[in-house]
Amino acid sequence: MKIAFIHYHLKTGGVTTVIKQQVEALMDTCDMLVLTGAAPETQLSCDTIQIPGLGYGRPDQKPLDPKDVAASIIKAINLKWKSGCDFVHVHNPTLAKNKNYLKILKELQHRDIKLFLQIHDFAEDGRPQSYFSDDEYVADCHYGVINSRDYDILLQAGLKKEGLHKIFNTIKPFEFNSSETSIQEQVLYPVRAIRRKNIGEAILLSLFFNNNETLMITLPPNSPIDIKSYAGWKAFVQKKNLDVVFDAGLTHKFSELVYASKFVITTSITEGFGLSFLEPWTGQKILWGRKLPEICRDFEANGIQLDHLYSRLYVPVTWLDTAKLLAAWQLSTRKAGAMFNFNIEERSITDAFEKTTADKTIDFGLLNEAFQKQIISRVLSEPDNRAVLIDLNPFLMSPGQVPNPKDLIQNNRQAILDNYNQAIYTQALRSIYRKVLTVNVSHRIDKNSLFSAFLNLENFSLLKWGPYVE
Repeated sequence: MKIAFIHYHLKTGGVTTVIKQQVEALMDTCDMLVLTGAAPETQLSCDTIQIPGLGYGRPDQKPLDPKDVAASIIKAINLKWKSGCDFVHVHNPTLAKNKNYLKILKELQHRDIKLFLQIHDFAEDGRPQSYFSDDEYVADCHYGVINSRDYDILLQAGLKKEGLHKIFNTIKPFEFNSSETSIQEQVLYPVRAIRRKNIGEAILLSLFFNNNETLMITLPPNSPIDIKSYAGWKAFVQKKNLDVVFDAGLTHKFSELVYASKFVITTSITEGFGLSFLEPWTGQKILWGRKLPEICRDFEANGIQLDHLYSRLYVPVTWLDTAKLLAAWQLSTRKAGAMFNFNIEERSITDAFEKTTADKTIDFGLLNEAFQKQIISRVLSEPDNRAVLIDLNPFLMSPGQVPNPKDLIQNNRQAILDNYNQAIYTQALRSIYRKVLTVNVSHRIDKNSLFSAFLNLENFSLLKWGPYVE
């Protein structure tokens, strides 16, 4: 097969890692080309060509005509293969990082180019700045997703099973070159610290570490709003004199940080594939923290045991100004609906808030940074409040501790190696590609249905949907 991949960029990490894994998995059976909008930062084992019209849009830059960009894509493909490619595999096509992206893809369709669109992230999942408010998503082509939650949501939104496919990522096990390290007594949160990773909860957990371990957070964020949030947490930690190290991945090798950690945590409130639930086990480390049931069900179906993780971290609503919390809740839900052209009834907002706080508690992960800092400050200022949180959340008694840790690590590590290896990944990709080539589909995505599936008012997080508040 002859396959052309398309992505906005080839920056290190994220989707680029997936593209690299796909190229490596298919090297023996496919001829490949990668088209990208920016100069590659990552070297791939196939030809790459830069097409500027595919890159992220910039306010100071006039966008190129979609027809011209499509013509450039076809020209690049024909330079590689005189007879063209079998199809084009596009990554994250429904994010409006480039406002012309959908028009470019539809133009390729008009020129009889087969498309396979793989979605890693949805704008409808709390990313209004990346939403195509005026354009319908590409219809009548095959789509791929990276978890069963997204698969079910897209079926409900109008796609058909014959044109929708699951592509679970492959996992590369950790390899440690040396047992020597200068890091001791630390707990690792291996994350690029965007708001959705719920950094405040990781800091709250660190107050309950039984052996006064240092919390290490690996990487800073890139986007302006996430940088503001991150700077706010740095200032808060410094002011409160907490044992937290930021940017650890900038001064230490990632493998060294994993090797030296007593255990690894996750407090994220949103994941795509959920690599963080798998990777630590391959490094012989316990993963502890917040569980995302809709993401983890795929892993548990493959024998990975995650029952020791928690799904909620309850804090008393009475520790907060309830009126301010309700006002922030109402403002953020209204704004979310407006940005996605979706009408949310006022009564629905009030009912959801009442249900969420019905027992006078609220999940810490639903709060924004300002409210989270108030909770942490209460724990720091009044020692008895530690006992209150432990009473609400018994798991806080023993962070990182599980029964029979060696058995759990061995079980999960082996289940990951058995189910997420390159051989299985290669087989899955080839099977999907054959269907893309041979099965014609007629379907489309209902955008309102898609948004309503992601907007669960009873699990509405100000951290995810709301503005950053100091």
